[in-house]
Amino acid sequence: MTNLEYLDLSNNKIKVIYHSDLQVLHQMPLLNLSLDLSLNPLSFIQPGAFKEIKLHELTLRSNFDSTDVMKTCIQGLAGLKIHHLVLGEFKNERNLESFDEYLLEGLCNVTIEKFRIAFFDEFSEDITDLFNCLANVSTISLVHLFLKRPRYLPKNLRWQRLEMVNCEFEEFPKWELDSLKEFVFTANKGVSTFTQMKLESLEFLDLSRNDLSFKGCCSYTDLGTTRLKHLDLSFNDIITMSSNFLGLEQLEYLDFQHSTLKQGSDFSVFLSLRNLRYLDISYTHTQVVFKGIFDGLVSLQVLKMAGNSFQDNFLPNIFKDLTNLTILDLSKCQLEGVSQTAFGSLPKLQLINMSHNNLLSLDTLPYEPLPSLQILDCSFNRIVASTEQVRQHFPSNLVSLNLTRNDFACVCEHQNFLQWVKDHRQLLVKVEEMVCTKPLDMQDTPLLSFRNATCQRSKTIITVSVFTVLMVSLIAVLVYKFYFHLMLLAGCKKYSRGESTYDAFVIYSSQDEDWVRNELVKNLEEGVPPFQLCLHYRDFIPGVAIAANIIQEGFHKSRKVIVVVSQHFIQSRWCIFEYEIAQTWQFLSSRAGIIFIVLQKVEKSVLRQQVELYRLLSRNTYLEWEDSVLGRHIFWRRLRKALLDGKPWSPEETADAENN
Repeated sequence: MTNLEYLDLSNNKIKVIYHSDLQVLHQMPLLNLSLDLSLNPLSFIQPGAFKEIKLHELTLRSNFDSTDVMKTCIQGLAGLKIHHLVLGEFKNERNLESFDEYLLEGLCNVTIEKFRIAFFDEFSEDITDLFNCLANVSTISLVHLFLKRPRYLPKNLRWQRLEMVNCEFEEFPKWELDSLKEFVFTANKGVSTFTQMKLESLEFLDLSRNDLSFKGCCSYTDLGTTRLKHLDLSFNDIITMSSNFLGLEQLEYLDFQHSTLKQGSDFSVFLSLRNLRYLDISYTHTQVVFKGIFDGLVSLQVLKMAGNSFQDNFLPNIFKDLTNLTILDLSKCQLEGVSQTAFGSLPKLQLINMSHNNLLSLDTLPYEPLPSLQILDCSFNRIVASTEQVRQHFPSNLVSLNLTRNDFACVCEHQNFLQWVKDHRQLLVKVEEMVCTKPLDMQDTPLLSFRNATCQRSKTIITVSVFTVLMVSLIAVLVYKFYFHLMLLAGCKKYSRGESTYDAFVIYSSQDEDWVRNELVKNLEEGVPPFQLCLHYRDFIPGVAIAANIIQEGFHKSRKVIVVVSQHFIQSRWCIFEYEIAQTWQFLSSRAGIIFIVLQKVEKSVLRQQVELYRLLSRNTYLEWEDSVLGRHIFWRRLRKALLDGKPWSPEETADAENN
């Protein structure tokens, strides 16, 4: 098997390994062979058994009953040249309880490129010499180790990549490794606060999933390097943005997702990151208020900001410097509207994710500035339809449009859109899952099942129904508007030949009722000749509508109408209504039957509010009340004369009047 690359001998009963057991590897080297001996109860490896053997990977996990046996077996690996060595235990297969700093001293005689140690508990307090034999390893991985307080490491270490995953620390490691280019410190427990680092050669830094808090972020002072290109701070606690990455201008990748950013939208945080190509601030509790938040990101190609929010749920133009952007994720941002200039500077944009928002229409998005757009996801919104005019501006390069889980209305009003869906099945993602939500009788019906013939049959019915409703409504409005006028007209015909019961119907405001009772009624009804007045508080029939009483008892049974004009009269709706009916009554009865009494002087500005009343008072003679002896005499003489006009008299009444 000269091409063998992987040999799994794990979980067997292998206890010892002699030189002769590996004779085939001495005779025929397999440079790419990965050998897994885990879960074998090893107790001895003959010294020199692996000498001059070259392996790609060797895995020894949960093999040893004690640390002494482990040290002996590691010494038996002397002379081995290996790309990747894995030591340790499995999570559920723990044999060793404690470890000292000399555990790995046997590796000084092994040539290793990458080293991984996993699931070891209870290291001694001082691990300074633990890695002495691993000084020349390029990559070292520490997985699920209980190191507690990481002490200083030897300065001669030439590690280029260090991975520390799911380890137990009581404080953040302050190691100074001049050669280190990549540092991965993820999913570690016990550390809550980030402290400043000094790794001058560092280019790749992953501090994700630690629940770390950053009191100030981010600058050269915090991270101790100016060469950093990759920075991952995702899935941490609170990160306070206090500077705009001064000294970190070489960054190309930046990830904050699922951490809480503070002050991230207060100023141009990313202004100096002109080389940044990837930025993820998804679910960082950021509310975008400052429109210059992304200023300076002239090289950015991917922007992910899902799960955040915008002021007034409206997307403004915040992308003006992002001319090289190709991927934009705005999902779950509660967006309801988008500025027509929002995408004006994104000519290279190829993918937009607008899913899980509150968009009501496809017309909300501006498409003309997006000539390169290929993929658009608007699923899980509240889109009802889109207009043909907007669909004409869809980018010509668009190959995928996701509109599933929206609030489509399968009604004739949107039949053009529904037909467009049928005609563009290849463009739409999961078109068979696009269903109607309105009307209720078509709920959950696929859009593809909608038939335009239904709309054609409905048009005639709708047209006739609308015309009928309009005519009925028009007639109803006219009848309602002129109901009292029609009632007055009918009454005029009924009472035109009969004698009037009252000499005058008095229209006045209730605020002026004292004057009507004490002056008008007393002087006219108790004077000579006596006049019979129609007063609503006395002569209206109980149980009959007020408007009906006004017309039937007031106008139809009276020869004249007395209008008592005052400030209160003009402000009363009922008084104005009675006055308007009086005008119609005068017109229908063809006689000058309205007598105006101005009880108090009314300002012209107030009187002009009732245009017709103002005109009548300006063109006709009216009586004006004056509370003086001479004024009263003239007022009552003129009013009686007006009321006597058209009143039938008997000779006896005439004689009595002359004697009086």
